[in-house]
Amino acid sequence: MDRPQLADFLRARRAALQPEDVGLPRGPRRRTAGLRREEVAALCGMSADYYGRLEQGRGPQPSEPMLAAIARGLHLTLAERDHLFRLAGHHAPDRASRADHVAPAVQRILDRLQDTPAMVVTETGETLVQTPAAMALLGDQTHYTGLERSTPFRWFTDPASRDVYPAEDHDERASTFVAELRAAYARGGAGSRAARLVDALLRRSEEFATMWARHEVADKRSRTKRMQHPDLGVLTLDCQTLLDTDTGQRLLVFTASPGTPDADKLALLTVLGPRQTTAAP
Repeated sequence: MDRPQLADFLRARRAALQPEDVGLPRGPRRRTAGLRREEVAALCGMSADYYGRLEQGRGPQPSEPMLAAIARGLHLTLAERDHLFRLAGHHAPDRASRADHVAPAVQRILDRLQDTPAMVVTETGETLVQTPAAMALLGDQTHYTGLERSTPFRWFTDPASRDVYPAEDHDERASTFVAELRAAYARGGAGSRAARLVDALLRRSEEFATMWARHEVADKRSRTKRMQHPDLGVLTLDCQTLLDTDTGQRLLVFTASPGTPDADKLALLTVLGPRQTTAAP
């Protein structure tokens, strides 16, 4: 681990990132070139003290998940992310797993949607980053590890993950998850993440095995989703999807028609705070 170079790199990237790049107001009294340390720490989901020690060349060696969070928070390119990992004494992640890295352009869009439920997911349903409003609607889905990072995997192995949808919509949601996983499997082939998920689900879920054997293919997702919230009840929302063709990641944005009860419920989400559940997007 090269602490001095790591510290210099972090300071340089922070100075190069402007408040407007991450959806923050500049304010009349800003004297710092670029972002403040506490602002970067918040974007990375860590304490300002921890991030500050890294910039000062102190503290423990950051873990790979911590470095991935820093790469997202600083809007690093893939080359910059790889450099960050090497400076911290880790091997750069395999480029085959680049779907874990949120593209800076996609991250900038998400930064401007903090009051709107929005999230970035991989083609296998792994949530990489969420807005606070999305956490209020669906719960924090970024903390899972292993196969449980995938929404389809949790759907078929953890019944509690289905609580986010009304019970009468569960069959439709299950069919959609299977169809999306089938499409990801076809693109990635044997040895892909999708293939590993399918193999695990075939062993663990009779329901999934039955649906997988039907070979149903869906070429269009419904743009309208009904969500079940423990405090707000059912919300009927439009789900807009932006596809990053380089990574296969999808930016999902949930909105409601202005002036409707659903729009009023969405406005209450940020007041309620993160939902305590194992929700599925």
